[in-house]
Amino acid sequence: MPHRRWLLRSAPLAAVALLTAALTACGSTDDPNPTGNSGTLTTTASRPATTTGANATGTQKTSPQVTDAAAVALCDAIRPELSNFRVQGPTLGRVGLNLIVHPWGLQHGIDVLGNKAVVDTVTTKSCPDVRQQTIEALSTPDLASVIVGL
Repeated sequence: MPHRRWLLRSAPLAAVALLTAALTACGSTDDPNPTGNSGTLTTTASRPATTTGANATGTQKTSPQVTDAAAVALCDAIRPELSNFRVQGPTLGRVGLNLIVHPWGLQHGIDVLGNKAVVDTVTTKSCPDVRQQTIEALSTPDLASVIVGL
């Protein structure tokens, strides 16, 4: 019987620990209104060293090339999670959006952290209704402000 009590007590503690870790990962004490500029500056400073041709990299830094298939894939990944975002609330919903956006960027070769606005640009063009519903569910002015780095 002592094992059963331990299991009953450890489940809520594990849930609290998981929630605390998720909230800590989302929070920041540096700037309460992140703009994404620091990630952009860091990324653009390192890109010219790895590529050649200043004209080509200057264009790619501000607007990465996102194919139509990649845009559709992002919309298709966010759409079924909208109800979860509403139920979970803005804090956990933002974690969920990051868990969608970062793998999408890696899969399609898009530097999401280097250009957080790409998520807004793609969703505005490909699925404005999904973007608007996500913004409302996450209580945020735009999707770029939700993107965080690890």
